[in-house]
Amino acid sequence: MWFTHQRRGRVVSRSTRNGGVDVTKGKVHEGQLDPNAPLVISTHDLGRRPGTMRTLKRTVPAPAELGIAVIGVPEGADLELDLRMEAVMEGVLVSGTVRGTAVGECGRCLTEVTQDLEVTLQELFAYPGKTPVELADDEDEIREVAQGELVDLEPAVRDAVVLELPFQPTCDGPCQQDYEIGVSEQAPPSEEPADPRWAALQSLLESSDDSPSGTREKS
Repeated sequence: MWFTHQRRGRVVSRSTRNGGVDVTKGKVHEGQLDPNAPLVISTHDLGRRPGTMRTLKRTVPAPAELGIAVIGVPEGADLELDLRMEAVMEGVLVSGTVRGTAVGECGRCLTEVTQDLEVTLQELFAYPGKTPVELADDEDEIREVAQGELVDLEPAVRDAVVLELPFQPTCDGPCQQDYEIGVSEQAPPSEEPADPRWAALQSLLESSDDSPSGTREKS
């Protein structure tokens, strides 16, 4: 349900479906989340009764720069969300999985590599003023339910995906075999080399073994 009203000469549209988030000329006010952003979800239907749960299955486009320098999920590629939202005393607990495909370059031959991702997501979004005591002194770790009962999953998804990506992706092509052969050829012998400090003694022992039995050098 949509309605409009005048505010300082501008028409402001407000949707009750999005928890009353103001949108002016299609733009979200500073400090508010965009309810239409792919990774912003509404918790309005969940309410605040602890134990209430809702499930969310959605395919959304990946945000920009979702990855590291050598590999990542391309912007706009599909991300499959399979999530559960649960109301708890402190806020909303979001848990589940995120699936996608990362693309990068082999660290040995620079050919393109792909990697299927399935990362686990578990994040508590605290109600304003309901920050858990154990997080009270660590502001960087606190994510809150925003105005309009919205939560932004992008930072949590980004953290989970980046932790799952390899720092040096490799392919399964010919360079893998060449690498294994090179390692095999460079492998050290099974017997450890003699300690140089004992080399002289070893030479004397070998000379003694070659001498006829029972003979000794006379001084």
